[in-house]
Amino acid sequence: MKLQAAIDRVTLEQAKDLACQLDPIVDIIEMGTSLIKDYGFYALNKEALGLQHAELLLDAKTIDEGQYEFEKGFETGADILTVMGAASQGTLETTYKVAERYGRQMFIDLMEVNDQKLAAIDQFENAIYGLHHAKDDTGAFDAADSVASFHQKYPQIKRINVAGGIDLNQARKLKAQGIAETVIVGSKIVKAADPVAAAKEFMKEVK
Repeated sequence: MKLQAAIDRVTLEQAKDLACQLDPIVDIIEMGTSLIKDYGFYALNKEALGLQHAELLLDAKTIDEGQYEFEKGFETGADILTVMGAASQGTLETTYKVAERYGRQMFIDLMEVNDQKLAAIDQFENAIYGLHHAKDDTGAFDAADSVASFHQKYPQIKRINVAGGIDLNQARKLKAQGIAETVIVGSKIVKAADPVAAAKEFMKEVK
């Protein structure tokens, strides 16, 4: 299982510093939506961040203008870009085609996507499907239970990522479960007193 560290709601300099610290340790570094809105794709390109090891995910949360946003994101060095599962079928098909053309990856954020919609968008073989507990949702979320339930409903979907308040215990359960491809951890790493040490602890659990 891979570990993705999600960096968000910090300054550009703080984001660059965290990315450099975590690059040798984690598999994927995510630059969150707030950073993209504050600074844009170009300021968050792979070269500017100095990434040498980790893949770069830019959490664009594309909902429309799929071709434009995905082309721009990949041109600035992103390995993975996100599109909302709630977007139109046309947007999802377009972003998938762009990702395939660039040899990169599309991450479908399934926040607020119901079963009817999911059944209509389950055909993107190489796409990553992300179970995502919304930041504004104060309800309970068990990552391992959510992944198990999703996998039971949609066994044809092979690439499942999960995010939302994941701690070391949840990471341990997800690893033992053996379903999720990537676990996404935000504040438990980037807001820790020592982000590098925290990332190493998570890596012990997921590898």
